[in-house]
Amino acid sequence: MPCHIATTVTEACKLMGEGAGAAIISEEAFVDDSLDRLLEVLHQQPSWSDFPLILLTVSGRVTAESERLRELRRPLGNIFLLERPIRPETLLSTLEIALRGRQRQYQIRDQIHQYALAQTALLRAEKLAVTGRLAASIAHEINNPLEAVTNLLYLMRGDLPHEQMQSYLAEAEQELARVAEITKQTLRFYREPNQPAATEVASVLDSVLTLYHSRLAAADVRVEREIQSESAVVLSSPGELRQVVANLIGNAIDAMRGGGRLRIRVSDDGRWSAQGSRVRLTIADTGSGIAPEVLSTLFEPFVTTKGETGTGLGLWVTS
Repeated sequence: MPCHIATTVTEACKLMGEGAGAAIISEEAFVDDSLDRLLEVLHQQPSWSDFPLILLTVSGRVTAESERLRELRRPLGNIFLLERPIRPETLLSTLEIALRGRQRQYQIRDQIHQYALAQTALLRAEKLAVTGRLAASIAHEINNPLEAVTNLLYLMRGDLPHEQMQSYLAEAEQELARVAEITKQTLRFYREPNQPAATEVASVLDSVLTLYHSRLAAADVRVEREIQSESAVVLSSPGELRQVVANLIGNAIDAMRGGGRLRIRVSDDGRWSAQGSRVRLTIADTGSGIAPEVLSTLFEPFVTTKGETGTGLGLWVTS
């Protein structure tokens, strides 16, 4: 077995930090603040790690000194005690057990890493799905005012009174202003930084409702806004908060194909944190609801009630 000999606990701590599988330490090595140095290294371990220590102790009766040493050893965690003199077979067997346990920890580390990569891929997939759904909504939103402008331009080609011409021009300007507003909201959705910043909740809601205006109208959904404070601010990533709201409102529209009522409420949570008062955002609808057997798994990935049209990732991202 490859090994390195350390003459002090401090040197052993350095080797542990470079990637050791286990450590064999004699009890006499704990002098001055060496035990504190070892504990500091062990406390800095990642969540998957429980570094194995084999401690060589002195054999004999239980005494006040041995009890004191036992209390000192308690914080070390994953520790194997071997009394001297030790048979070589006993030491090797204990070391093999410690290394097998360490190997299992490395496997857990790799699984955690793979899970993190899979989670990142799922988040990216859901963002692409949201992009597709918003693209369809934006196309409808832009198409309507552009059709209105086309019709107004056609009417303006005729021999019209000055007042009528000015009226048509004003209507065309209003429709183009609506297209510009939709474009601005769309760019804001994707260009805002992902880092947390002070975000106005009402502004996020208005931007998402603007993008979903045509879908809401086509589904005959009536929107009721109950904003207690238009200036309510939360520390959040604006883009990610928009994605959460867009997922919830999109689900509400899908659940109200025959029309209904969408209620959006922003209220004071009534509790305080270190950053100030908390804000509660409630999105409710009068749609078809969710079957009881699905509720327990609702926020798990790939759980959907929309068949082939759903990814099952929207609420998972929201949670």
